Amino acid sequence: MEKLKAVFFGTPDFSVPALEMLDKHPQIDLVGVVSMPDRPSGRGHKLRSPEVVEYARSSKIKIYQTENINKETEWLEAFKKEEVDLFIVLAFAQFLSQKVLDIPRLGCFNIHTSLLPKYRGAAPIQYALLNGDESTGVSIQKMVKKMDAGDIVWSSPVEVSDNETGGQLYTKLKFQAALSLNDFVNTAIRDELTYTVQDESKVSFAPTLKKEDGLLDFKNSSFEKLHNQIRALDPWPGTYCFLNKKRLKVFSIDKVENSSLGPGKVSTKGFLLIGCKDSVVRLSQVQLEGKKRGTDKDLLNGIKEEVNINPEIL
Repeated sequence: MEKLKAVFFGTPDFSVPALEMLDKHPQIDLVGVVSMPDRPSGRGHKLRSPEVVEYARSSKIKIYQTENINKETEWLEAFKKEEVDLFIVLAFAQFLSQKVLDIPRLGCFNIHTSLLPKYRGAAPIQYALLNGDESTGVSIQKMVKKMDAGDIVWSSPVEVSDNETGGQLYTKLKFQAALSLNDFVNTAIRDELTYTVQDESKVSFAPTLKKEDGLLDFKNSSFEKLHNQIRALDPWPGTYCFLNKKRLKVFSIDKVENSSLGPGKVSTKGFLLIGCKDSVVRLSQVQLEGKKRGTDKDLLNGIKEEVNINPEIL
């Protein structure tokens, strides 16, 4: 059977398992890898290649690095002459123009970490956790100019556990993306792809997160909302409040029974307790600005002045 010619578009470590799957697939001819340019990194600001580029280099795959693929006319013409069948896109961080989308014979296909049309946008993993979803998944959609709006050609559901963090779900979906891509490729090779139009009435969005999204509002939030916010934003951007006008990172909380603290009220008798909208929470794992991460008991033992938690100081 004739191989399918493919070009892979991706940048971070999240994309590497899917790239490796394509590279090792016996019926894929991987023409090249397109990624972002090298960036300064670390204290020495030395240039560092994206993880996708590092993999491509070690596997002797042709590399194309650019700030804007849409302007690389020479490369795009080369892909046309190669008669590429598929463009596969995963965490590439660039929008593809229509002239790029029109190049491959079968089309451009984006791997997205939600069950579309739910959570279109940049942060679907975090929003699934923020909303307390019991499941999410991986979708592969044929790309159109509108973001994440193309027809679905493959979807794979994934269960989410109660205490799963953003980092843990990120890792789970990173490998599920590769497995889903393998299934999609095998289906494409058999010429058995089916296309399902997304239901626009069920669309929701997951916009880019900012550091400010990590601010915990104990007074106006339920325990469940706080718990979901903390796990969703772990490891980035993280969650926090302010203690004595210093930023206090919060890594975990526990619900406290038999306590009558009102919303926003604080108790420091042995533990760091704060009243929330429907219960009382203990800030069990924390890190005060300039200090090491530890328990609330460790923190309180090192603080002599009266504790004042203020979530409104920015």
